[in-house]
Amino acid sequence: MKLLLSLSLLLTLSFFKAQEHISSFNALTITYKFHPKFFLYAEGQMRGIEEYSYPDYYEIKGGLGYNLTKNHKPFIGLGRYATYKDHAINKEEFRVWLQDVIDFKKGVVKFENRLRVEKSWFYEPQTDKDSERMRYRYRLNVSVPLNAKKIAPGTVFANVYDEIFVVTPMKPAFARNRVYGGFGYQIDENFGILGGYLWQREFEAKGNKNFHFVYLALNINIDGTDDAPSKTYHFPGAD
Repeated sequence: MKLLLSLSLLLTLSFFKAQEHISSFNALTITYKFHPKFFLYAEGQMRGIEEYSYPDYYEIKGGLGYNLTKNHKPFIGLGRYATYKDHAINKEEFRVWLQDVIDFKKGVVKFENRLRVEKSWFYEPQTDKDSERMRYRYRLNVSVPLNAKKIAPGTVFANVYDEIFVVTPMKPAFARNRVYGGFGYQIDENFGILGGYLWQREFEAKGNKNFHFVYLALNINIDGTDDAPSKTYHFPGAD
């Protein structure tokens, strides 16, 4: 116990010494399965990066996924993203991406492997500057039901993941690392909630940055098919 308290105090002192602060990360996701093989996905986000209670970033995105097999789900998506500074938009982004998700279970533990390739176009209205970027992402996401053998209505579960980001043509190429840990609760057939802590490390030529997010999300799953025996619950995680 003394060792745990000492480590907690050390981490707290390091946190304030670096003048880092807590940011907010809020999301609403909707997954609609309209065919045994196809599903639509939409997500809205608001983040308070500089100040916890003041949103200075938002994104709206969505796309179409295909259940190639029970454990293999390719997806194509697009979205709009905006960052604010001094209460005005200073960067807009339009993004398209292709991703592939392959998951498997070992006992009650589910391992999700996600690989994504993104193409982005940026516009900075304050300087009238345009730019482009390619980004490659890999995430290993692990979820474990805590009071049942699988996630179903009434299930509490734990969720952790690590994701790496590689970009081009910017330098350094290894641009970001995210680590998340949290818990979720599947309320009923359609609604689930998640909450946790997300640490984000930005690698930049002018100096690295750390971000600490409190993540809160409401996930809505709608199954419009008659494929009841294969009912699953989608938890996209902080994205």
